[in-house]
Formats: sequence, C-alpha cells, structure tokens
Amino acid sequence: MLQLSVSGLVPAFVLASPWHLLLLGAASWLLARILAWTYSFCENCSRLRCFPQPPKRNWFLGHLGTIQSNEEGMQLVTEMGKTFRDVHLCWLGPVIPVLRLVDPAFVAPLLHAPALVAPKDMTFLGFLKPWLGDGLFLSSGDKWSRHRRLLTPAFHFDILKPYVKIFNKSVNIMHDKWKRLCLEGSARLEMFENISLMTLDSLQKCLFGFDSNCQESPSEYIAAILELSSLIVKRSQKLLLFVDFFYYLTADGRRFRKACDLVHNFTDAVIRERRRTLSSQGVDEFMKTKAKSKTLDFIDVLLMAKDEHGKELSDEDIRAEADTFMFGGHDTTASALSWILYNLARHPEYQERCRQEVQELLRDRESEEIEWDDLAQLPFLTMCIKESLRLHPPAPDLLRRCTQDIVLPDGKVIPKGSICIISVFGIHHNPSVWSDPEVYDPFRFDPENPQKRSPLAFIPFSAGPRNCIGQTFAMNEMKVALALTLLRFRVLPDHKEPRRKPEVILRAEGGLWLRVEPLSTGNKPSPIDRQQGPQKANRTSCDLGGMRRSCCF
Repeated sequence: MLQLSVSGLVPAFVLASPWHLLLLGAASWLLARILAWTYSFCENCSRLRCFPQPPKRNWFLGHLGTIQSNEEGMQLVTEMGKTFRDVHLCWLGPVIPVLRLVDPAFVAPLLHAPALVAPKDMTFLGFLKPWLGDGLFLSSGDKWSRHRRLLTPAFHFDILKPYVKIFNKSVNIMHDKWKRLCLEGSARLEMFENISLMTLDSLQKCLFGFDSNCQESPSEYIAAILELSSLIVKRSQKLLLFVDFFYYLTADGRRFRKACDLVHNFTDAVIRERRRTLSSQGVDEFMKTKAKSKTLDFIDVLLMAKDEHGKELSDEDIRAEADTFMFGGHDTTASALSWILYNLARHPEYQERCRQEVQELLRDRESEEIEWDDLAQLPFLTMCIKESLRLHPPAPDLLRRCTQDIVLPDGKVIPKGSICIISVFGIHHNPSVWSDPEVYDPFRFDPENPQKRSPLAFIPFSAGPRNCIGQTFAMNEMKVALALTLLRFRVLPDHKEPRRKPEVILRAEGGLWLRVEPLSTGNKPSPIDRQQGPQKANRTSCDLGGMRRSCCF
C-alpha cells in the first residue's frame, strides 16, 4: 500500500519515456527560435520604417517581380532613381527586406567600411563557390586580406607591361576573322560572342602562358568556362534550384559538376607542371628563363608569392585565384567593349575623333601595334571608354550584407543583417548626380575640364577595400582592343535597337549586333593585310547569325 501511494505522487512527466522528453525539448527549442526570430523581425521592420518604398504588388509578394531582368526593368530602375534619389526599401516576398542605394554619399559608408563589416551577400554568389573556391571574389575575413596582399604585386605595371603585346596579338586574331567575314564589304557581328573569345584568349595567355587558339578552333577548357557562366545565370532564375541538393539532381547540376572538374583539372595540371619546373630550376634560374621571354605569367607570380611569415599559397588557393581571374576578367571586359562599340556606332562623330587620335599616334610607325607608352596618349578614347562604363556598367549591382549597424549621412541606420544593393547603374543614371544621365557625353570625363563630383559617382570597378584588383589590366586591354578596332574598321549600328538584359553582367537580349566595315589602311599594310593580302570593300551585308559559338564548341 505504501509503495502504491508513493508512486501516485510522482509527477506524470517523470514517468514519460525519453522520446517524449526529447520531443518536448525539440518543440520548446523550435518555439524559442520562432519567437526570437519573430521578435527580431518585428524590431527590424520597425527600424526600416524610416526608409521610403515604392508601392507593393501585394502583402505576400512585396516588390518581387516588379523589377524584371530586362529592358523594362532597367527603365524602371531609372525611373525609381528619379523618385528615390538616395535609398529606398524593397521587399522580396513578405519577410526579406532589401535596401537599394543610388547616391554616392549613401554608398560611401558601405564601400569604405572594412570588408568584415559589409561583406558580399552570398545568396546568389554562393552558386560560384564550387567553381571559384575561396578566391578573392568570394573569400572574406583574414583569408581575403592575406590573399589581397599577396596578389597585389601581380598587377604592378612591371608585370602588366608585357601583357600589352598579348592584347595586340589576340585582337589581331579577332580582326583577322572579321576581315575574312567582310570579303564582300560589311559584316553583321554579334559583339559578345566575338569579344568574349578574344578576352578569354588573352586571359589564357596572360594567366597560364598557354595558347589554345580558341578564337579559331574549339577548346574544351574555354567551352567549359562559357558553359559554367551560362549555367549559373540559368540557376539563378529558378528559386527551387537555390538548394544544392535539388540542383545537383538535375541535368544542369550534373553538367555544372562536369564543367567544374574539367576547368579544375586544367588549372591543376598547369600548377603542377610550373611547380615542378620551379623546383628543378630554382627561383633564380626560373626568373632568368622568364626574363628571356619578357613575360611573367600570373600563375608564376602566385607560385612565388609569400606572406610576411614566408608562407606560400597552397595549390588549392592558386587554383581558386586563377579560376577567379578567368571568370572575372573575360565577361566583364567583353561586356564593356561591346557596349563601348555600340555607343560609338550610335555617335559616329565621337568614333571618328577616336580614330583620328589613334591614327595620329601611329602615323610614323611601321606596324600597327599599341605599345605600353601609348596607353597614356589616348585621352579622348579613354573619355569615351569611361562614359560608356557610366552609361552601361558591366556589373550593374553590388550586393552587401551588413554585419553591424551602419549609419547613413541623413542619420538613418541600416540595421545589422540587412541586405543592401549598391546600384552602380542607379548611381550612374541618378539625375541628382549626373546632368542628362541618359545622354552619351564623353566630355563629362575631360581631364582638362574636371567636374566637381563625388569620387563614388563613377564606380564601374567598385570602390573601397574590395574594389576590382584587375581594373588597370582591364582598362589596358580595352584601350588596345578599341584603338585597333577603330583603326581598321568602321562600326555601324544594327537596324534593331538592343534591349538591355542584366545578368551576372550587363548583356543584351538576343545578343548585341553591330555592323563592321573594313577601312583602307593606305599604303601601309596592317598585320591582317600582310596575312591576307588586299581585300575589296563593297557595301553589302552578310548575316553571321548562324555562326554563334561555332568556333568554341
């Protein structure tokens, strides 16, 4: 009887099974997490009420789908910049707030903040991780700081100077192809296709010292890079595929893995071969050999780089930086050059002035080659490049996620954890920053008539500690390619106006089509003429629409 009375007094939860206790604990933890998230979300919403926002589609979708990745979306961004001249709030669904900043003064606290305070948001960039690893583009914290210090010497002008000859050769190959296609006069060309192959050709030579002849014949490595870029854009358009598990079950996911393996295997093979050469020859002998060729490849610089403790980059680190350089260097430069040629085609008076500047520079030369010292002697051409980068920035947006509160110039505070879009396109088209922002006017960048603007009013290469480390390389390549193109060809607009399409970079729907006509070079033979002989120039047109990607797949 005593035993029964005591057991009757024991609370029921003590007699419950361990599974019941585990379930109760899990439910309590989940409830606590939900309550904490709800409190944090409500507090965040309260702090964000000070920011203006355009009308929502409805309470559930918010502004999702309002700004499309097409011409209409770009026009809407421009119109919103006229209404909200500094910062405004957008909602992606009911629970994801995003701040879009379009004023130089308001982006300054984000761009000038330490990399740890405003790192890149990885929601979309995380798709690149299997390909690019922890390279400069995706890494953060101490690893990013160390790699940035080690890579900076690779972009010193002593290293970049010999690359100008490589740029000349790659552009000559592209023009050689154009010349063949213009046998009957003018040719209608898709610029992104042609220029992407040229930039990839240059990058492979500068990075690896390897000539794949990708502009004239198929290259598995180049084809894999193009496929990876295409697959990343495709994945970003399907919300369900943001989850890795689902993505790698699809055919595209398997293709992505296969292309990654091919690119990594190529880079790894080059690194192993160079490291063996470096070990067998020693640094001094290796540098003597490189001095004879007058070119130090990017990968050589990485192999010999050491930090303040004498520690080298690992093979995995070198591969990540090499792959990052190939990814970041080909599409952005191809986009910039394509839109520059488009703008000059629409403004023949500026095109002709650029051409005369180049002709004057090369007037007493035996060969048509842009040299290192020439790059500083093309002021008007440089002005035209910069104005096109303003009007059509290759990277329209920069994404940041704040790891702490950031105070803006008007006293408003961006709460910790907020996603911010630094709208490069919005800043470049902001009427309170630029007069007549939709007009192509190279004289905005006239060095003899400097205008009072914020240094952050023009940021095609970003700014602050995480600015583009390769911007000098890119500008040099663009100057060489543009100068030689205008020297040899007249660029004319297509009958159809392109529709802008922002993806990873700024593209055009269906491609950016222009017509090119070869120019007479007088009595002095160009590199192309010496290979081909004289060509006749009739004013007919040949459509190259069927040749898309034919030389790389």
